[in-house]
Amino acid sequence: MTIGFVPETSSAGSPRVSRSVEPAEWAGSGVPMLASPRDVIKDLHARHLPTPATAVVAVYDPDGRIRASASFTGRGGVLDGWERRNALLSHLRRVIPHDLRLRHPVRVAVLMVCRDGGPEWTAEDGAWMWGLRDACTLHGLRCGSYVTLTDDGWNVIGESRAGRTPNARSATALRTNPPAHAPLPSGSPLAGRQAAVR
Repeated sequence: MTIGFVPETSSAGSPRVSRSVEPAEWAGSGVPMLASPRDVIKDLHARHLPTPATAVVAVYDPDGRIRASASFTGRGGVLDGWERRNALLSHLRRVIPHDLRLRHPVRVAVLMVCRDGGPEWTAEDGAWMWGLRDACTLHGLRCGSYVTLTDDGWNVIGESRAGRTPNARSATALRTNPPAHAPLPSGSPLAGRQAAVR
């Protein structure tokens, strides 16, 4: 009997496993829709001022209040959701305890990715979506919306909802020309609403 490692085969002749989700699959997977996407996106943008290559993950309580959020820079060109999942899970663990003790997830995680390019779905978006879904499962959360922020504005993938502002360059403009009396974001844009998702 021989004990050892199975030799690594060349990836040139075999397709690499890609962990990705396409918009049609995403739309049919029961991801809860944002009740007020514009308010959520404006709030996350004001809190983190993302620029291209920045991801913002936020966790919402059942009453729609934001419980925690984190932003980080993601490496470009990643088409496998495994790496995206690991990055998201790492940041979720830093900002909020897991809910794995609950029988059913009650909090919802939303991901907003600021990137270059057009608003259409890309293979990189598919990797982010797979990563979000898997990270939520491993952290005891309900998987929420995936939002892209590009030069054209924001787009909630799989929901056919979009807007022009904020966009991928808004944060740069705010840093260059800050408003005279810019109030700090406080509370949730959804406070008083039934829920962040429906």
